[in-house]
Amino acid sequence: MMGPAFESAAEAYPLKARFAKIDTENENALAGRFSIRSIPTMIAFKNNKEIDRVSGALSVDQIKEWVSKFI
Repeated sequence: MMGPAFESAAEAYPLKARFAKIDTENENALAGRFSIRSIPTMIAFKNNKEIDRVSGALSVDQIKEWVSKFI
């Protein structure tokens, strides 16, 4: 599961990035709005616009590397 890696990566960027989890089973409309087709999917936003996305499980280091491209 990617949950622990996601939480660990979030702790590395407390004032630089906001991490959020969405339960797509309970938030179907939100999942549809962002065209989430597979779990897990991470989407990076900047100025309220999607700038990148990645699907599939990542390690904490992979998540940090991905996030660091945007901050």
